[in-house]
Amino acid sequence: MALPPGFLDELRDRVSLSDVAGRKVTWDRKKSNPAKGDWWAPCPFHQEKTPSFHVDDRKGYYYCFGCHAKGDAISFVKELENVSFIEAVRILAADAGMTLPEQDPREQEREDARAKLVDAMEAAVQFFCMNLRSAKGRETREYLVRRGLTAQTVDRFELGYAPDARHALVEALTQKGLTLDALIEAGLVIKPEDGGKPFDRFRGRLMFPIRDARGRCIAFGARAMDPNARAKYLNSPETPLFSKSRTLYNHGPAREAAGKAGSLIAAEGYMDVIALAQAGFGHAVAPLGTAVTEDQLKMMWRMADEPIIALDGDAAGQRAAEKVIDIAAPLLEAGKSLRFCILPEGRDPDELIRSGGPGAMRSALEAALPMVDLLWRREVEGKVFDSPERRAALDKSLKEALGRIADPLVREHYRDAIREKRAELFAPKVHGVMRAVEKQDTARFRGRVGGKPGWRPPVHATAEMRNSLLARQGGDAEARGRESVILATLLSHPALIETHDGEVAALSFSCRDLDVIRMALLSAAGEIIAEGEPLSTDALASRVASRVGGDPRETLERVPLVRHERYARPDAPQDLAERGLRELLTRHVAHTARLLEVGEAEAVAPSAEDDHVTERLRATLESELAANKLPDEGPATAKSESSELQRFIDERIWEKKTNRRDSGRG
Repeated sequence: MALPPGFLDELRDRVSLSDVAGRKVTWDRKKSNPAKGDWWAPCPFHQEKTPSFHVDDRKGYYYCFGCHAKGDAISFVKELENVSFIEAVRILAADAGMTLPEQDPREQEREDARAKLVDAMEAAVQFFCMNLRSAKGRETREYLVRRGLTAQTVDRFELGYAPDARHALVEALTQKGLTLDALIEAGLVIKPEDGGKPFDRFRGRLMFPIRDARGRCIAFGARAMDPNARAKYLNSPETPLFSKSRTLYNHGPAREAAGKAGSLIAAEGYMDVIALAQAGFGHAVAPLGTAVTEDQLKMMWRMADEPIIALDGDAAGQRAAEKVIDIAAPLLEAGKSLRFCILPEGRDPDELIRSGGPGAMRSALEAALPMVDLLWRREVEGKVFDSPERRAALDKSLKEALGRIADPLVREHYRDAIREKRAELFAPKVHGVMRAVEKQDTARFRGRVGGKPGWRPPVHATAEMRNSLLARQGGDAEARGRESVILATLLSHPALIETHDGEVAALSFSCRDLDVIRMALLSAAGEIIAEGEPLSTDALASRVASRVGGDPRETLERVPLVRHERYARPDAPQDLAERGLRELLTRHVAHTARLLEVGEAEAVAPSAEDDHVTERLRATLESELAANKLPDEGPATAKSESSELQRFIDERIWEKKTNRRDSGRG
């Protein structure tokens, strides 16, 4: 509709924005200055406790410093009432006593036709309500009582009954002067294609009037009373008044209640909304189809920043929630999201309230999950990720889901949340190691754990033991070589960290500088996995370097054994690296156990005259030799270490024999 020049300016001059907005907000008297046309209130477009919504009455503009909503009186009515521009103008013009200019004749005809449809719908509301109170509606009234609805609730939602007769409504309303064409166009009556007599669309059903944000009845929802009916629920068809995808049941009352409650509940059906309202949750709406639409989400966000989707706790409810996620993702923005109330399996809000009372529903709402949790659950629930291919499939689906989020800031925060959840799923051990590393006492680097420069002999060890090869082993070339090869293999083949992280975390390193690299390697790997990034040699080396102050590869490659062992090189086959690392870890554990056994043996019997120490050392030697079954290209250190241990035992035996002979001579 075209408006003449100057009409809108005159309308804005005649209308006081503070009066228009004052119908929807409560002004903050302390902060407002009416004399200057300066008004402040909590914003009606988003939920808040402090007044950030400002109206400048002299200029006729509003602005919210919280959600940045802005405009004039026309945009205020248009957004808050969810009406078209021309409809907002019509509402304000009526308030200001202004007459809209003559419309195009065809537009005037359409307006008149819509007015007749509204009259037909209101007449139908009265007809259905009357029939519910009559003898015909007795079974339906009993059904409502069984559902726990009070008479006040029935009246509040104008529930009615459509008689199980083919022409009851059409005859009643045409007798009141309503035309058959209006009843057909309003969706109340069906005209057969074969030219037969038009008949009522709704028969033998409980009727739910559906009103728009302005309170006009625009459609009906209907529940069959016959359990054998083909369709349990039936809605009005699309009409000039009604668009299912752009309508919410209980929109008007819920909008007002949402402003007071600070939240909005989206349930699945009419009875859920009615039960919620009767239990004190008046801020509830319901979509009029199998899934929430984009337009309905936008309408909800005008009422609350974070509506709670409370769907039935069955498979259908879960599928509906998953559809909502895909619809909402492109629309998310800072401060605008959804939460999901997961009801007990097999329950809807109505059933939960009847069985557990309002408290049970309130607890379920308070436990509502953010949308990111439902997105993650949808992608992983009931699936097994025991292979690289399955993990890759998960990463692909997550990437696609996150790619639907249009807002870059929101998308980045979703990525962070998903990385954390992925890390918990795939790398719990690495995370545990990271936490252990972070909490370790600095005494570890002072020699109390792991040693400085290496393993420390027990306090009762003999002088010979302190000076032996075993005591020196903590910092000698053989220990450095073995520990360097372990780290080099992990760095060259990062995938091995995920399978051996627990074993590596439990190792005791003799060389302090290599132990620092070991912990930095585990920490860096856990961090990369948590972020969902590829675990590569370069990425690992870079992060370890930032922790230890230098490229770990340079430190490790100075050790000749690292350059000698083929499986420690980046170009080695993965299976060779796996076999070599496994053997090396076994040998290192055995070697550490041998050191501890020697110290313990000396500490227990430092001056024994029998073969106690010797026998314990010999048993340790046999265990280590059993562990030192080298792979084809394993380290060359094991045999020399074992020979050194054998030499030490032989020396101890010779020393004891000499001592015994000297003692016998004395």
